[in-house]
Amino acid sequence: MKLKPLADRVIIQPTAAEEVSMGGIIIPETAKEKPQRGTVLAVGQGTKDEEMILKEGDQVLYGKYAGTEIDLDGDKVLVMRQNEVLAVIC
Repeated sequence: MKLKPLADRVIIQPTAAEEVSMGGIIIPETAKEKPQRGTVLAVGQGTKDEEMILKEGDQVLYGKYAGTEIDLDGDKVLVMRQNEVLAVIC
């Protein structure tokens, strides 16, 4: 399935959370920290008031609770507005 975001929205593939060994302690998925970094998969056309600055392939940082998580062909992706993205990683 392909998605094309509308207006000033972007689709972001979150970077996989790093596995950390805690001396044999198993941390459940629900207790792991959500990643706040990802790759832009698709961008919308923008609006008359907001020009799209982000482009496909950009590495970005976003807020912990930003966007809406959806399932895209078995992968979790985020759909959010461009203004929810905090920074582009250079």
